[in-house]
Amino acid sequence: MAKKTAVVTGSNSGIGLGSAHALAAAGYNVVINSFTDRPEDHDLAKEIAAKHSTGVAYIKADMSKGDECRALIDQAAATFGSVDVLVNNAGIQFVAPVDEFPTEKWDAIIAINLTSAFHTTAAALPYMKKAGWGRIINIASAHGLRASPFKSAYVAAKHGVLGLTKTVALEVAEKHITSNAICPGYVLTPLVEAQIPDQMKAHNMDRETVIREVMLDKQATKEFATVDQIGATVVFLASDAAAQITGTSISVDGGWTAQ
Repeated sequence: MAKKTAVVTGSNSGIGLGSAHALAAAGYNVVINSFTDRPEDHDLAKEIAAKHSTGVAYIKADMSKGDECRALIDQAAATFGSVDVLVNNAGIQFVAPVDEFPTEKWDAIIAINLTSAFHTTAAALPYMKKAGWGRIINIASAHGLRASPFKSAYVAAKHGVLGLTKTVALEVAEKHITSNAICPGYVLTPLVEAQIPDQMKAHNMDRETVIREVMLDKQATKEFATVDQIGATVVFLASDAAAQITGTSISVDGGWTAQ
């Protein structure tokens, strides 16, 4: 049988990159993606391919543009012959009170965090239906289940992702295609790591204290989730063992949403 192919949006760093590595290690062909088209982007694909001995391609697509979202899926199918697993991971963040929230930031967050998942899913489903098998895995957030102040666009988008996840699951439930969401809490990515010195300065705390009492205040374990743990959850949801898991979310949040 031909290898299955996974597309991971927003995957040249962080959770997306960790998921791409996990899927490649599990034997999938993998398409990684971002909005740039640099030599280092294509080199990253080559590095993943060499490490895991599988097919990996980098495809540029701006997730704020619907036509590029759909073109990403079609190009992935043209490259590897199918799109079997879709991981909608691309996302951005901005923090401000609602009455001060810049309209352009709201529009960008909704477009990249929510609307892109609609476009990629709509484009991928015909390939999955033709194959009689598919997995849609949306990277949501604990903020898809809980709200925080000053994150109106992000919270709205992630709640929307969960609604989209459930709707798609019901529409394709009899076609051996599942649709699920992963809801991480704080994950130790390069972007989060870069925030730690600023938080230490702002709160006049040492590294361990600011991580425990500020950044991980709501995570009961007082530990970051890791990109490897998120990647392993992605691989599980893509497996046959998860065939009857659909239309739901899995929290990887250290107990945040248990409270």
